[in-house]
Amino acid sequence: MRKMWIPAAVLALAVGLIAQASSAGSGPDSTVLKFKTMVGTVAPYTGPTNAIRGVSGAGAPWSINKADGTLKANGDLAVKVTGLIVTATGTNPSPMFRAVVSCQSVDAGAAVIVNRVTAPFPATPTGDASFNGNVDLPSPCIAPIVFVTNGVGDPPGVWFSVTGA
Repeated sequence: MRKMWIPAAVLALAVGLIAQASSAGSGPDSTVLKFKTMVGTVAPYTGPTNAIRGVSGAGAPWSINKADGTLKANGDLAVKVTGLIVTATGTNPSPMFRAVVSCQSVDAGAAVIVNRVTAPFPATPTGDASFNGNVDLPSPCIAPIVFVTNGVGDPPGVWFSVTGA
């Protein structure tokens, strides 16, 4: 009798672990995107000619030392950048940044790009800034990418850095 409960216990444990694993990636606070790198604006992405998902690059090359961020399924977004500067001058001339979350989505059966823009947040002359807030993600939000853009003017503005390497 004792030997029969062991397979039953193992089966129950396995079913519980499978259920837990399948629900781990689908809750409202599950992570959709986590990144540790961003790349600054580089040619040929400077200016509007080669915009990425409708967001034009800055008019000059930018570089970045460090980036870190997460995007949750409920739209919670955290972005931290360090040393996001115009490469030629070594400084950041923009006192405010914004983050843009860009998703591929579906509207009336057609593929669309949906860009969601955050409120402006302060940036230092050395290019350090952080944002913690929420964006209204479309459903579905496929292949999300995150930009850091200028904090003034018409959203989404021009991008200074984007997720990638």
